[in-house]
Order: sequence, then structure tokens, then C-alpha cells
Amino acid sequence: MTGQSTYPVGLRRHEGKNERLAAALNGQQLVMAPGCFDCLTAKLVADAGFFAGYITGSGLSMSALGAPDIGAISFGEILERVMRIADSVEIPLICDADTGYGGPINVIRTVKDLERAGVSAIQIEDQAWPKKCGHEPGRKLVDVQEMTGRIKAAVDARADENLSIIARTDARTSLGIEAAIERALTYQEAGADVLFVESPENESEMRLINQQIKGPTLANMVEGGRTPLLPANQLQEIGYALAIFPNSLTRMIASQGAAMLSVLKQTGATADFSDRMVSHRGLWDLFDYPQWTELEGRFSGS
Repeated sequence: MTGQSTYPVGLRRHEGKNERLAAALNGQQLVMAPGCFDCLTAKLVADAGFFAGYITGSGLSMSALGAPDIGAISFGEILERVMRIADSVEIPLICDADTGYGGPINVIRTVKDLERAGVSAIQIEDQAWPKKCGHEPGRKLVDVQEMTGRIKAAVDARADENLSIIARTDARTSLGIEAAIERALTYQEAGADVLFVESPENESEMRLINQQIKGPTLANMVEGGRTPLLPANQLQEIGYALAIFPNSLTRMIASQGAAMLSVLKQTGATADFSDRMVSHRGLWDLFDYPQWTELEGRFSGS
């Protein structure tokens, strides 16, 4: 009897993602995780051969709500999108969960629901709600005790110990790099698996982070942001275990889409851009069209 192994990716059960990501984060090779915000962008990341993807909170807010990354999107809106994204790919996914969306009970629910949705790592930060982008001004921090409670609640709530909890601190901009590192070390003691010191402002600070933190660390590569954009081999040499590229794909889609639409508006045709588009068949095959139709035919008698 033919089993689920022949199903298209979107209908399969996905096993072992958490364990694979946890092992990779504690390995020798840098894990690169481009940002995605829907099934199409997640498919592009997976199809390009990346080990993991990063579900970007800013990308979700912009694409699902039409709002910038200022804490306007609700957890329910995020959860629905995350579940669909996780079903669409077999690679592990890291999910931006902002502040955990409330007090300890909210954090517990956030972790439980996101784990059930299929993500393999959950990122929680020490900003006050409503949070803001880590490379924008106006961020406000909660005290260390409150954030420590968030991390302890997240660790306690996970059903699978291989689900990674990422603790992000935004303290660098307002308190300085040493205070940010001190916060990160406190969150590590609380049980965080990966430490994310947001927006270091030069390579020396990036090196200091990895000298003082013994354990997996995360580098956030934001084009035009506060942190230098360094290539993967240099990030690995510095000591990072994970590098995320939250909005690189979002920016490219926006740029190329705007350029195509401008030409269409001016000329009334898209022919000049056709060689830069995925073909009709290529787009359908990106979503496993042959497997979907074969499965439909198997049970419909056609």
C-alpha cells in the first residue's frame, strides 16, 4: 500500500525537523536562514537548498496586515500564517515570536501553539510591547527579571526538548554592548538555547559577543541596518552558529515587482520581463503540481 511518502510536501507529516536544527546549531557549520513570510517565499528558500528558513515577523506584518513592524499584528494572525508555511516545506523553520505576546501564560500558549504548528525554533525578545524593528529607534526594554520569566516559561512549555528557544536582547542600542552581552548570558542561564544580541554596530562588537558567550549565537543581517553585512564564511569564523536574512527576499520581490509593474504601466506589456520570470510550468512545479494531480487521480479513479 502506498503511504504518505508519495504525498506532495504540503500534505505530508514532517518528522525530525527540530532534532536536525538543534544538531546543526551545535555543529561546526554556520546555518544560513533566509527570511520568508508565506508559502511562496518559503518554497523559494527550500528550493534554493538552504538548510533552514526564518519566518520574519516584519515580513508577516507587511504581507498579512499591510503594516510595518510596530507590533500591530496579532498572535492569531501570525499563527494561521505560520501553520501554512510550516506545512509547505520540509526544512526546519525558525519563527520570530516577538515578545511572546504577553505575560508568562501568553508565552506558554505561544510556544505550545507554534510548536504544534511545526516550527523548530522560537525567538523571543526583551522589548516591551508593542515591539519595534531591532534596527529602528524607539525600542523599549523590559527588565531582566521579566525577560528571564519569558524564557523560563518558553522552555517549560515546549513538548520536544529539541525545539530551540532563541533569546534576543535589544539592549545594545540604549545600554551598550557590555550590558547587552550581560543580559544575553542571564537569558542563557534561564535556559535559552541560542543567544541573539541585536544590532551590534561593528565587527569588533560582533567578535566580543562570541568571545563572551559560550554557546550558539545568532547574527542578524539586515541590509541598511545597524550591523555590518558580513559574508557567511566570516560570520562563521567570528563564531556565529546561525545567520538570518529576514527581509532580503522581501526587498528583492518588492524591487523587481515594482520595476515590472512600472514597465507594464508604461508599455502595456510584460514581454520585456518574461525572461526574468519563472515559467508557467516552473511555478506550478515549485508547488509539486505532478504529485498533487497524481494523488488526486489515485483516489478519484481517474
